[in-house]
Order: sequence, then structure tokens, then C-alpha cells
Amino acid sequence: MKVIFALLTLLATITQGLSADHAPVTLTASQLTIATGKPSLVTMTDGASHLPVWSLSGGTEGQSVAGVVNLPSDCAAVKVEILVTTDEASTEAGAEDVYRVHLSQMLESRPLGERYVGNPVRTPVPAKPFVTRTIVLESYHRVVGGAPLNIRIQREPKDPANSFKRPTGLALVKVTPLPATPKAFLVEDVKGYNSWPMMQAIGDKLVCVYSRGSGHTIGEDARVAYARTSADHGRTWTPETVVANTPGFGEVPVGKGLDADGAALFWVRRVGKEWLQDLYRTTDGVNFKLLTTPKLSPTPVQITDIFTVPKVGLMCLWFSGSYADGNDHAWGTLTSADNGQTWQQTTVESGLTKAQWPTEPSAVYLGDGKILAIGRCEVWGGGTTARSQHQLTSTDYGVTWKKAQTNIGEVMGSTPSLVLDAKTGLVSNYYYQRGKGGILRRRVADPAAIFDHPLSWPTSEAIAVGSEDPTEAGNINATFIKDSHYLAFYSGHSPNTSVFVTEVAAPSKR
Repeated sequence: MKVIFALLTLLATITQGLSADHAPVTLTASQLTIATGKPSLVTMTDGASHLPVWSLSGGTEGQSVAGVVNLPSDCAAVKVEILVTTDEASTEAGAEDVYRVHLSQMLESRPLGERYVGNPVRTPVPAKPFVTRTIVLESYHRVVGGAPLNIRIQREPKDPANSFKRPTGLALVKVTPLPATPKAFLVEDVKGYNSWPMMQAIGDKLVCVYSRGSGHTIGEDARVAYARTSADHGRTWTPETVVANTPGFGEVPVGKGLDADGAALFWVRRVGKEWLQDLYRTTDGVNFKLLTTPKLSPTPVQITDIFTVPKVGLMCLWFSGSYADGNDHAWGTLTSADNGQTWQQTTVESGLTKAQWPTEPSAVYLGDGKILAIGRCEVWGGGTTARSQHQLTSTDYGVTWKKAQTNIGEVMGSTPSLVLDAKTGLVSNYYYQRGKGGILRRRVADPAAIFDHPLSWPTSEAIAVGSEDPTEAGNINATFIKDSHYLAFYSGHSPNTSVFVTEVAAPSKR
């Protein structure tokens, strides 16, 4: 009874605040109507308290309800949350339910239709009945301010993660209008496909290495790796200099980091008659020296960011494969005990299918032998268990590893980039939601909370926006200077794309 009373109090408090600018707009169960299927509007009773909810089946597909809200003219995006509960206890430990939101706007001279289908969101069901949960279905969806927004909420009982098969009650939909994200700073926009940046701070200077070609290609001779530096936190950039331009090869930066002396290291993939990985060193971001081209087998598709691990030296992760549906995919570690001069390759997993394959991983050393890494998923569609970032963990300085799926599902070929803050101990996971949305997102977590619980990553927040073209934007790479994070990405429409950098404050301890 206390739980439902608290929920009713919350509904009243939110409703009273609707007159304020950008205050949440709410739809109670009685303000929603059936959209698809046959959900039931019922009264859930906990003692003397009675709450109207839409009962959504845990076994029958296609049940959804909908409503319309008016948006303020100056909002640029919305956050969509639902409040759900159930009057039945979960009989299975770790049981989950899954929901998604469908959004469309009523715009002048345009047909009404669902133009955005949200990603399925999985959450654990409490062991006790009558526990209210707030579930964020969309943390930042771009909208046209001033136009009505149609919202449809659907439960997904056939999603593989939906193990709670009993009905749940939808009590409230909350829509929060949001402002636009800060504008990113331009690094390079000359004609051509400027793309795939890697960025490293050397002291207070940002060094951004990127490549340019005629299109989304990696092996054309015209593709060259360039660099620019910024001494004012990304606002302005020095003229570009050439990092690598080997005749007969296309060159793309694929990883970065610092050596033991504080110089920046950049892996540059060189593709032509063969695939090679060149490691360059720079102390100023202008002059680059080729340090080594290691002989590696299997040949990596890519080597990723370099980080330091005590008792080991420098470490980075690699992955190999064909991006096809076979089982020729692998990943592992590279380690250097001599500050990057030579490297030892170790395979962690091989014989993987594309769905099992963590690509473009980013890693941080947490201390006490622990390493946390997040890998991109190459399955670009499907439910919660098909399309989600991989989490890789080690407790023995990278000798052995565990791999698990996360609850990070608003991804489509989304490259992760991790930053660990020494001051707070928090880890930030940056990635770009490709396709519909075109949003650079961040999830912030206490490593202790997610290291053994990969399904517990907190909700994402929007940092910047870019192109919604699914393959012509993304590939975040992050670095930091003091209490600020700097994120390089590319965005545009082939054959012309640009490189950008955006700045965001490091998260504070929660």
C-alpha cells in the first residue's frame, strides 16, 4: 500500500509542475488508449490503495498503448520514461522484462507515421510485488519543437531477454523536453571523406590524427593519414601535417595512447597488397616517427588504444576476421615490455561467429590487476541479446578474460571509447548511436558496480549530435585534459564528411 501511495504522490507532484518551462509532460494510464493488440485497463490494488494501469502480457505479442503530448517550441529532443509495477512476485531469480517506445510527430504537410522505433530495453523485475520501477526507454530523441508527439509503448514478450512471463502494469508515461546539445568544434572539413579520427592529449595539447580519401574505403592509395593539434581545447586547430602516405597503400589511424615517457603513440593501419600495422611516436603532434611494424599472426583488422598495465608494460587489444557470417573471427592482446619497441601477440578467443566477436574494443586498467574493456557488436539488428556491446574483463593483468553481453543496446556498429577518471574512479563509455538518432552518447558507471554485472550499466546521456547516415558518422575516440573529456568523431554524407571534436566535463561522483 505504501508503494502505491508513493506513486500516486509522485504523479501529483509531476502534474503540478507542468506549467514550468521544459517540465515533464505526463500521461497517466487513463490518458492512454489501445494502439495494437488487446491490453486491458485494470485497477491494481494493494490493500486500500487502487491504481489504474494498462496490463501488458508477458506472453502475448503486439500489445501496446499510445498517447499524444504537445511539445514546447524551443525543445530539441525528448526523454521518454515509463513507470511500471506488477502485483505478482517474480518466481525466477534475475527475471527481466523488455519494452520499447515508438515515436512520431504530427507535422504540417507530412503523413502521420511511426518514424522512430526505439531499441528494446531490458530491466530486472523486483523479487517482490508492488515495487514501482522507472524505466528510461529513450534518453534523448531529436524532435521538432512545437509539434505534437505521438508516443506508443509496447512490451516485447518474445524478446529473448524477457524471462518474466507474467503481466505487468503500465501506470505512467513521462516525456521530458530537452534542449539541444552543445555544438561540436570543427577539426577538418575540406572536400573528401575525412574520417576515423584518433585523439590523444599530450599535456594540455590535443593531437587529432585522421585520414582522408574519396569515400568509405580503407585501401585506396589516395587515403592518407593527417594530424592537427589544438592548444585551446579544440576551438582552433593548426594546419594539417602528413603522418603517413605510403605509395600503393591506404592509411587509417586505428589506435592511440601514451608511452612511459609521455609521448603519444598512434597505430596506423596500412592496407594495399598486404595489411600492416605501423606504430608512430610523436612528442609534439607535428613530427611523427615510425617506431615499429610488428609481424603479427593472425593479421589484425585493427589494433586499438594503448594503455599501461603494471607488471606488463604497454597493452592494447586487437581483433581479426572477415565481417562475414563464418567462424573465422578472433581477438586478443598485444603487450610491450620495452615502451613500444617490440610487441608480443596473444590470442584470447578464436573460431568466433560474428555475433560472438567483440570488435574495436576500448580498455582501461582499474587497479589490482583488473582490466575493463567494451567491444563493438557487429550484429546491427535484432533484440536485446543480439545487438548490445560486449564487456571484456580480466582480473590477472590481462592473462585471462571473461566476455559477457551488456544492456547497452542503442547501438549499430557503435565503436566504444572508455575514459577512467582518477579523481572519482568513474568510467565513461562513449559511443555513437548510428542511423536514426545520430547521437554521441555517454554511459557513466562505477566500475565496481558493473565489472561483474554487465547488465547494470546506467542510462545513457546525449553529448553531441551528427549525421543520421548509418555508415557516414561515428567512431568516437576519447581523451582527457584535467577535468574535461574530449571526443573526436566524424559526420556527414559520402563522399564528403568532416571531423569534429566536442568537449564535456568529466562526471562527478554520484
